[in-house]
Amino acid sequence: MSGVAMSDQAVSSRSEYFTTEAYDDAVEIMDIKPAEAAKVFVSIVQEAVTDTDEAAKKSKMKEEAIYHLGHIYAKTGEIAKVSQLMVDIRPFFKEISKPRSAKIVRTLIDDIAKTPGTEEFLAQLCLDSIAWCVEEKRSFLRQRLEARLAALYCTMKKYKESLAVIRKLVREVKKFDDKPLMVEAELVESDVYFMLQNIPKSKGALTTARSNANGFYCPPLVQAQIDQQAGIIAAAEKDFKTAFSYFYEAYEGFSTGGRDAQAVQALKYMLLSKIMSNQASDVYNIVHSKAGVRYAGVEIEAMRAVANAYKQRSIRVFEQVLAEHKAQLQDDAIVATHLTALFDSLLEQNLKRLLEPFVRVQIAHVAELIRLPRADVEAKLSQMILDQKLRGILDQGSGDLILFDEAAKDDSYDTAIKVVGALDSVVDRLYAKTHKLASS
Repeated sequence: MSGVAMSDQAVSSRSEYFTTEAYDDAVEIMDIKPAEAAKVFVSIVQEAVTDTDEAAKKSKMKEEAIYHLGHIYAKTGEIAKVSQLMVDIRPFFKEISKPRSAKIVRTLIDDIAKTPGTEEFLAQLCLDSIAWCVEEKRSFLRQRLEARLAALYCTMKKYKESLAVIRKLVREVKKFDDKPLMVEAELVESDVYFMLQNIPKSKGALTTARSNANGFYCPPLVQAQIDQQAGIIAAAEKDFKTAFSYFYEAYEGFSTGGRDAQAVQALKYMLLSKIMSNQASDVYNIVHSKAGVRYAGVEIEAMRAVANAYKQRSIRVFEQVLAEHKAQLQDDAIVATHLTALFDSLLEQNLKRLLEPFVRVQIAHVAELIRLPRADVEAKLSQMILDQKLRGILDQGSGDLILFDEAAKDDSYDTAIKVVGALDSVVDRLYAKTHKLASS
């Protein structure tokens, strides 16, 4: 650490040594002594570039020092310092190209985004940076920050604000025909509409994103995002076979691109698709495959436990799995929605099996047999009767469920419809022949 220990006089007289030697030393110790490394990086960032011969080299070093600072602040939880760093480096943005400055800002935001619970901070950081971009007339960076802000609003469940930002951005981007940004914006819009349960508009936005992606070289990671969104929509439409194919493509893209967290999520959705399509046995094959072993962890273990509970057709085991893996299952909106439907299906199957021997049975006894609260069982039985999945009535006075025999199907109506259809066809043919004879 000779560069760090140098005196102020030595630093001023040997600036090149400071920025080169100290930088290399700081990179070596940044994971061990982040505070000391951060001081060196801050000094490099604040140093003015006066030597025109070394301007390009020092400019690149300052850029790398900014990246390292962002990484250190994110790792140590000092995210508030990123706001000040963003302000301090704005004069440096005037010395470099606009794409480079945009990359710096987006990289800093990506680093902070890795820390859970920083959405509010990141949203304010984006708003401040957008205001600066407006003042400096930096449309390229502003538009990308607005796309990120819309995505943050969606994560924070501020769907109205997200749509307001994204609609304005889409109108503006269409004028410039910026297809990469258009794909990013339309993906966010599709996600927002999906969370609002507006599947048709979500599909429309995804179709637009896919169409724009075909108009340029689409990076594999962006294509993986498109495939994952397509899989989510297909799963919402109960087409789990198609959803599995999309999730597999997304997994391949994320895995190849080094996005392990997103690859795990895609793999989890693949397992979910197998369970929902009544192919729970395939889950074990995937879990023990190369992909399952590579990304083994709590996420994959949670899905394996769900498959095991579904295979056993056990409500009690299913509830235990949901309780034990709450963060992996219930906190994921996509998984939670489908598991709720799966739980209802299992509950219906178990209730039908229990009710087979009975003509009249107390609801409390059914609740005791299935080990669920009486109110929940009564509500489910009412729903099944209304949906015509169960023939019977609930006697509120006695608290009993009275079941009816299945009514014999009367085919008279269907037969009559077929006869009328045949007669209609005969009349049409007779009319055609009469018209032909009259004309001749």
